[in-house]
Amino acid sequence: MKNLLLLFSVTFLLTACEKGKPVTEKSSSKTDSTEWKPVDSVTAMKAWMDYATPGELHKMLAKYDGNWTGASTMWMEAGGKPITSQAESTNKMIFGGRYQQSNYKGSFMGMPFEGMSLMGYDNAKKKFVSTWIDNMGTGIMHAEGEWDAAKKSLEFKGKMADPARPGKECDFREVYIFTDDNNHTMEMYGPDSKTGKEHKSMEIKFTRKK
Repeated sequence: MKNLLLLFSVTFLLTACEKGKPVTEKSSSKTDSTEWKPVDSVTAMKAWMDYATPGELHKMLAKYDGNWTGASTMWMEAGGKPITSQAESTNKMIFGGRYQQSNYKGSFMGMPFEGMSLMGYDNAKKKFVSTWIDNMGTGIMHAEGEWDAAKKSLEFKGKMADPARPGKECDFREVYIFTDDNNHTMEMYGPDSKTGKEHKSMEIKFTRKK
């Protein structure tokens, strides 16, 4: 049944993509790297099975399932006074170990704070991917990351809305450092509000609850 569903999905996508091409593109004799190339059903099925199968990096994420406490420090601007608070998070692999869903609860400047992230490893892109939403915004943050096995760290890079500059986005980075199975740290970097230069805006040190 799983193979039949995958075959149906592949067939549907191949058909939809082909139907979506403009007539001029179909009839064009020019070739380039972006031109659609036909794929036989066996090759397509294997590619989708590989894409859908969790691997070693998914297992690495799963090691950090569970309940965590977080000691959070924030800096509103470079050299600014640190703002500290406590948070809690729960991590859980979902959809057969393909993604990790994390739910956060804490406070920010005396106000309740809640957030949720989805993180996974995209077998096709060969990159980690993540999204983030919280109750102090109305957008969805997207980022892609690279795993450094030697440093046991994961660095995400992405863009996010800049409410202070309507219609503009700014770059941000997140660095996860996995100290051991019971401790990890998340560092966030973004532009300083005065200079636009990157500075460390947040650090959360997570400790597994016993």
